[in-house]
Amino acid sequence: MNKKKTVLGGAIVLYFVVGLEILIMISPFAGFFYMVFNPFLLQMARHPATRWLSAFFLPHLVMPPDAFLKFLRVSGSVLFVGGMAVFIVCAIQIYAAKLLKKGTVVKGLYASIRHPQYLGLAVAGIGLSILWPRFLVAVLWLAMVLIYYFLARDEERRMLKAHKAEYEKYVKNTGMFLPRAVESRVAPSTTPGKAALFTLAAVLVIGGAFSLRAYTTAHLPLWRGASVVALSILPEDARVMDHRMADVLQLQEIRKRLKDGENYLVYVLPENYIMQGLIANTGSEWKLYKRHHAIGMISDWIFHPFRHLREGHHAMHGGPERPGPNPGAVRRLVFLRVRGVEIEKPSDVFSMSAERTPEFMADVDMHEPGILDIKDLPQDTGWGKVPTPVF
Repeated sequence: MNKKKTVLGGAIVLYFVVGLEILIMISPFAGFFYMVFNPFLLQMARHPATRWLSAFFLPHLVMPPDAFLKFLRVSGSVLFVGGMAVFIVCAIQIYAAKLLKKGTVVKGLYASIRHPQYLGLAVAGIGLSILWPRFLVAVLWLAMVLIYYFLARDEERRMLKAHKAEYEKYVKNTGMFLPRAVESRVAPSTTPGKAALFTLAAVLVIGGAFSLRAYTTAHLPLWRGASVVALSILPEDARVMDHRMADVLQLQEIRKRLKDGENYLVYVLPENYIMQGLIANTGSEWKLYKRHHAIGMISDWIFHPFRHLREGHHAMHGGPERPGPNPGAVRRLVFLRVRGVEIEKPSDVFSMSAERTPEFMADVDMHEPGILDIKDLPQDTGWGKVPTPVF
């Protein structure tokens, strides 16, 4: 029995390790983590049947382009923090009772719910799936919920064996994961009914994630030229793209790098955009796992959902902007070649079957189009071949 519980508990730990991948990515342990995890991600990305698991379904690189996606992103932080807070409070209550030998805990949240710790972790898992919206995390959340159910059943069997009369009365008056009055209405009591409920939850979670991905790509601030689709990291730069992108693409140093017959995705971002290493290997200063600001960045990522997209580099490094007549108009354009998909509409460049390869970057004065710096790029990101977010 202990071995079974250890295996199930280990599966829960695995979920949080994978879900908290973003935290590991910006830590000094990134290299060790990806030695083990990246081959698994790459294998999934190579096969059409599993490629979707390594993809993302919500904005992570870009500022959420509308109120709904902003609300969803803030909700992710609230759910993650709230769920973890419930788990910690209940854990303190349980271990305090053990140390003080007070017996079964039936107060606080335990007065209404038999397993509030698991409920808190499940809620935190929803938040985590929004904070790091890889499909794999959403799928593992479903597995984690199923594991919680079996762990709870196992714990209850042991409690009934040790405290039969007392625990039977407690079970009669409380719900497993929700208050009794609610759970009796929404949760089936038979095994086939519970299996059907889990199947429905799986359809809603995975189908909902695909729907959110479609919604996201349909609302991104995109510009399209003959063979180029441009995406602005900041929504306000969409107007700049509309007015200046065609002229920028005619600049000689850029035009000679664009090959006939090829399609390109261009990221339009501030020079100091903190997560540009996820797009391409633009320099060692953007390999965040080599920095020493992990705690500050984690706090920003959770408690200030949008600040790191705009001010992260200044907060970490400080320093003046690039000198020049229009320093606020300078944008870094990162060009990726897109192959493996027909570009019928702009959002097709984000297709899961598309192959996106970094080509070159250019620092451009968008006010009076001119190139300040340009260089070719390695054909991977700052994290090597790790599948990273694309929007």
